[in-house]
Amino acid sequence: MRIGRYFFFAALLTFGASLASAQSSVDIGMGFGAAWDKSNGQGIDNLSSPTNPLGPCTPNSGDPYCQTTGSMNGFFLGFGGDIMLYKHFGVGAEVNIEPAQNGYGPLQDRQIFYDFNGVYQPYATKRAALRIEGGVGGAHTSFSVSQTGCVGSGVACSTEVEPVGADNHFQVHVGVGVQLFLTEHLFIRPQFDLHYAPGLNNDFNSNLVPEATVWVGWNIGSR
Repeated sequence: MRIGRYFFFAALLTFGASLASAQSSVDIGMGFGAAWDKSNGQGIDNLSSPTNPLGPCTPNSGDPYCQTTGSMNGFFLGFGGDIMLYKHFGVGAEVNIEPAQNGYGPLQDRQIFYDFNGVYQPYATKRAALRIEGGVGGAHTSFSVSQTGCVGSGVACSTEVEPVGADNHFQVHVGVGVQLFLTEHLFIRPQFDLHYAPGLNNDFNSNLVPEATVWVGWNIGSR
């Protein structure tokens, strides 16, 4: 991802202290969750294919080298923050990334979602808040291949991971969460999100990806 995608997060940290002294509130958090999208059922020939390595193929067609593409169902780690400029309205941003690569036929893949949102709190007290957010961003899917080579009888082996491509898609994001304050500043927020990225079905089954996350964060400022 380009460094510009993280600019909003840097801005949240930079202006957090000054906003805390005004009638505003800043949240910084980390999320733990998962997102789901089935395989699109397409196939890719593995590196053992003598004529079509990493080329498209049809699963169950008799091609012994053809492997079905994978699904999205791994663990996601989130980083995000928001600035509540008023009690009920604010702006924020999130990035959700798979820390570990997943199997994608003969390849490995890693998924990233990032978005910039408006935040609406129809209900907010000192102890809890209902949050609805929506905005736009992108979906980034990267692919790599792993190859293992050995010297001599296999005593000395090494594995190299080489990138083989990536897909980028525009996405629309909506999310709903309930923010619960455990202390004056510490909160948890179970949240359900939907990511709609046109063209993502080239890599997976659907353009619409649900995600469930539990955020843990810190609040500063006036609530």
